[in-house]
Amino acid sequence: MPRSAGGTTFLRAGEISRRWFVVDADGEILGRLATRIARVLRGKHKANWTPFLDCGDHVIVLNACKVRLTGRKEKAKMYYRTSGRPGGLKSRSAAQVRRAFPERLVESAVRGMLPNGSLGRSQFRKLKVYAGGKHPHAAQQPEPLPALLGTSS
Repeated sequence: MPRSAGGTTFLRAGEISRRWFVVDADGEILGRLATRIARVLRGKHKANWTPFLDCGDHVIVLNACKVRLTGRKEKAKMYYRTSGRPGGLKSRSAAQVRRAFPERLVESAVRGMLPNGSLGRSQFRKLKVYAGGKHPHAAQQPEPLPALLGTSS
């Protein structure tokens, strides 16, 4: 039975049902794809979305190396990481990241759209990104992510 606070009903953790979706990133614009994925990972596409629970679904992204960046972002967009030591800041352009780790383009775009803290970390764990067109999650019977499911109505 869902909990109720005034007129609002909230789900309990045991009442959440999860589905698996697969997305082909070939030719998709990175930011628009990331917003669709983040919406599904958070569970905002469901009628019973609860803001403080991880009620989202699993998402598999294929062909991450073929995602599109618009304008001059391939050379101008920079990705930063640090070792935490003085002078330990490293930077790479999007083209360098695509060559070395193509999954990180999609992962970092989606991670930035999820909440900070333990809730966002648990939602991010449900994202599986692959550079190629194959994935090892056939047993979960993923269905294609409909175009309208990840967008706002």
